[in-house]
Amino acid sequence: MLTYYNNSNVCVVVLHEIYGVNQHIKTMCKYLADYEFDVLCPNLLQTDDYYDYTDEKSAYHNFKEKIGFSVAEKKIKKLLSKIRDKYKFIILVGFSIGATIAWLCSNDEYICDLIIGYYGSRIRDYTEVTPKCPVMLFFPKREKSFNIDNLIEQLKDNRSIIVRQFQADHGFSDPYSDKYCKDSAKKAEQEMIEFIQNYIN
Repeated sequence: MLTYYNNSNVCVVVLHEIYGVNQHIKTMCKYLADYEFDVLCPNLLQTDDYYDYTDEKSAYHNFKEKIGFSVAEKKIKKLLSKIRDKYKFIILVGFSIGATIAWLCSNDEYICDLIIGYYGSRIRDYTEVTPKCPVMLFFPKREKSFNIDNLIEQLKDNRSIIVRQFQADHGFSDPYSDKYCKDSAKKAEQEMIEFIQNYIN
């Protein structure tokens, strides 16, 4: 598990994509640690290696066959329960499948205080979840496998969910990806930090 400890009463748990704890996730963890939060990034792949973006199909197959959302949700909830008493605030920040895992954790009261999800496209399979804490979700304008606007429309009715959509593609926050969109990434980062700071202050 990648960790940064700043003797903070706020812990941000970062949940990675299907690729594992790659350079993008490491960069995001460092970015959040620079705000003097404690940062934990569990490795759901349980290996030091990570998948290259060109191995998307293999990475997705590995997650689906060897991990899956149910197992991942249980692992993260177990971690959150373990650290709950150590922190005043626990925040989940997830990317893609990590965002969907964070979303699944939102239905447990008191386990975490805030959730931020970047392009959690599989949330569409779990729209029955009712978050017990404030949630901010960042979506791209385009998703190749489904109609993103339909999902956003379903989520907008819940007042505990803030939805932001950017003129970009899935993966827009990742500077190491060809989907990176600097303007959208910076705006999302700014909104994420403001969301956190407004909640904890």
